[in-house]
Amino acid sequence: MKRYIIRRVISMVFVLLGVIVLVFLSLHLAPGDPVDMLIPMDMAGDMGREAAEQIRAEYGLDQPLHVQFLDYIAQLARFDLGRSITDRTPISEELGRRMPATLQLGLMAMVIGLVVGIPAGVMSALRRSTWVDNLVMFFALSGVSFPGFFLATILILVFGLYWPILPPSGFSNAPFFTWESLRYMILPSLTLATVVAATMARLTRSSMLDVLKEDYVRTARAKGLKERVVVYKHAFRNSLIPVVTILGLQIGYMMGGAVVVETVFSWPGVGRYLVSAVIGRNYPVVQGCVLVLAAIFVTVVFITDLSYAVVDPRVRYS
Repeated sequence: MKRYIIRRVISMVFVLLGVIVLVFLSLHLAPGDPVDMLIPMDMAGDMGREAAEQIRAEYGLDQPLHVQFLDYIAQLARFDLGRSITDRTPISEELGRRMPATLQLGLMAMVIGLVVGIPAGVMSALRRSTWVDNLVMFFALSGVSFPGFFLATILILVFGLYWPILPPSGFSNAPFFTWESLRYMILPSLTLATVVAATMARLTRSSMLDVLKEDYVRTARAKGLKERVVVYKHAFRNSLIPVVTILGLQIGYMMGGAVVVETVFSWPGVGRYLVSAVIGRNYPVVQGCVLVLAAIFVTVVFITDLSYAVVDPRVRYS
């Protein structure tokens, strides 16, 4: 177990290093200059050139590409994500301020997705080829087909404008799980949870159908056990391994989906911060946001792998 953990931690370090290299090169090799976004269009002549050169020198943008990369690696080694080019605020502080909003949204979306998706998948498998199965699969297919921005727009139009019972956008500083906070969180979390619930329902149904065909399930029924015991004690637990695998990957989806959802709903999280940085070609902010999100994703996948042994005692790591 210890060797497995050590190997996985080393692989996580290499994955993050690959993310750093790819993001750095994609930003710096793309056409355009972040300084041009800061200098006003009417600020011309020697004054404009002098201001631009000062900004480039301050952030090392006047150095060769390999020097900039080595400086960035050295900066990360000190656990320093740098400062924003636009307002010079520390990126780590800004991420710390915005991360709770993103985590609240992701947590609520994940809870909704699991509470709706897994029971729906079990019900669909137990009532295969009935109207219940067809209805669940119809909504599951619809859930994975609609783009996030399209579903967000529909929810805003229906529940924010035509039937105004929920705020169409914004954020409340009220304590978490209070109604004032939840009412702002319902629409964006439903948008994120739709794909999670649809994916969980389809995968749970498929996994349950495979497990219900196994010999030990037929043996449990032949012994006279109640159907509830057969389904939830023998079949359901053994069908959880593929569900747990996809659950870890859904964290990555929600972090990617949060970029769109937070922008549409004006949610002050990391996703919206990243979008504004990309538009303004704010290199340090984009690099810092992507690195933090990638670190969260690989950590969640690592925890998911370790949870296999809890779900299935037959799984052992060596």
